Amino acid sequence: MSDLPIGTIQTMVVLRKIDTGYVLQKDLEEALLHRNETETELEVDQEVEVFLYQDKKGNTIATTKLPSIQMDEYGWAEVVEVLANLGAFVNIGTTKEILVSKDDLPLFESVWPEKGDKLFVTLGKDQKDRLLAIPATEGVIAREVELAPDELLNQQVSGTVYHTSREGAAFLTTEDYRGFIHYTERKTEPRLGEFVTGRVIEVRPDGTLNVSLRPLKQDSMGEDADAIMERLELSGGVIPFGDKSDPEDIRGTFQISKAAFKRALGKLMKEGKVEQRDGSTYLK
Repeated sequence: MSDLPIGTIQTMVVLRKIDTGYVLQKDLEEALLHRNETETELEVDQEVEVFLYQDKKGNTIATTKLPSIQMDEYGWAEVVEVLANLGAFVNIGTTKEILVSKDDLPLFESVWPEKGDKLFVTLGKDQKDRLLAIPATEGVIAREVELAPDELLNQQVSGTVYHTSREGAAFLTTEDYRGFIHYTERKTEPRLGEFVTGRVIEVRPDGTLNVSLRPLKQDSMGEDADAIMERLELSGGVIPFGDKSDPEDIRGTFQISKAAFKRALGKLMKEGKVEQRDGSTYLK
């Protein structure tokens, strides 16, 4: 096995040509450059800049297709495949796709990234010296972000989710602002790596943003009312919910706050579509 550091970009010299490509050398260590890993014809003694990785047999392989990220350098990498027992493979700009281990993904697969999503990662190695893509920590993100201006309040922002938790999801906007979506401010939980668009509901003193994926109250009322009507129709015209119901029970069923539920319920009652009796709501 070569002592050349995999996962790095090196300047090497063409030692000799072979049928499958070229043998490169640096400090008496060799690496194979396949013909399909370079777009130009090379000559013996020519210097060439390459990225080094290992193939499945543990051989050190070189490619002139340089990656978008390296060791200790972070960047966005697109997810190309997701395997439940392994994790997510990402494209870093080379022919070799790099694994993001399931150990570095959320506990629940429902919020794992999907093909086409993007992860903010750097290169690292596992205990067997194999390349891995490592997602950025909150500390790394803190060094990347810009301070958001107060003028963003009530404006729309878009970005990619880099962290999910029980409390909510954090994302990095296209302008490099940090946004946070509390679990009460969305109907469905965003995936890690998902591109989201939301409304700024607070610009915090530290320059980060609190963002809602829910529409404005006046816009969401009709949508919430439709959800209540649909539930009533599926439940034989009665649901065990009213304006005195427990907020967590309401959120668990309708994914909306109690205040939003009461607004929608009031709308339906005003329209004469429903009525409340004994803590339940009935279709009229």
